[in-house]
Amino acid sequence: MTAPLTPPPPPHEPTSHHAWQPPAAGHVAPAPHDAAWDGTYGQDGPGMKTEVREAAVITVAVTLAGVLLGVLWWWLAPHVPLVGDVADKRWIVYLADSEGEQAIGVDGTFTLLAVAFGAVSALAVFLWRRRGGVPLVVALGVGGLLGSLLAWKIGVWLGPAQDVIAHAKAVGKGVRFSAPLKLGAKGALLAWSLAALVVHLGLMALFGPRDPEPYQEHGGVPEGPYGAPRA
Repeated sequence: MTAPLTPPPPPHEPTSHHAWQPPAAGHVAPAPHDAAWDGTYGQDGPGMKTEVREAAVITVAVTLAGVLLGVLWWWLAPHVPLVGDVADKRWIVYLADSEGEQAIGVDGTFTLLAVAFGAVSALAVFLWRRRGGVPLVVALGVGGLLGSLLAWKIGVWLGPAQDVIAHAKAVGKGVRFSAPLKLGAKGALLAWSLAALVVHLGLMALFGPRDPEPYQEHGGVPEGPYGAPRA
């Protein structure tokens, strides 16, 4: 005789400890660790209000630097010589050197100084806030333009008198005197802003912060659709 066959055990049924339970009403799942925020600097930066305040500070600082640009322009720019004469009992003023290039040198000096100021201001802003941001870039552009306008006005104010007829009468007939400081090429007023934007863009491209690769945030192992590591 053979032993009776033992019936197979019943299939395993999950106990109440392993069964999935729907969340209770009003329950909020905790946020993942990567989404935590410390209240000051989030994942995308310090916040719009902070960036706007920083942009305002940069705009004011860059604009005030235009005072130094104006002084340097007045000091380094070449002088355009004029001479006065009397014809038919009327004073006339003309260039003492009609073939001279001093007027071009005045514009060139302002442009070169503005480019240098733009590069320095962009470097200073990058060292202060390496993360960059649109408000900082706008502040550089607006501050550079305002600083150039301020420098232009200060240079003209510090330069020779604007009334050339009165100046010619004061120095006498046939005596050379310097023409008022004048910016002939108004496009030079954009040199500061353009130089600052180009230099800041280059610094951000070369030395700015990099976004981490997705797989680097999980120990270097890329994950599948449900968080499992890929084969």
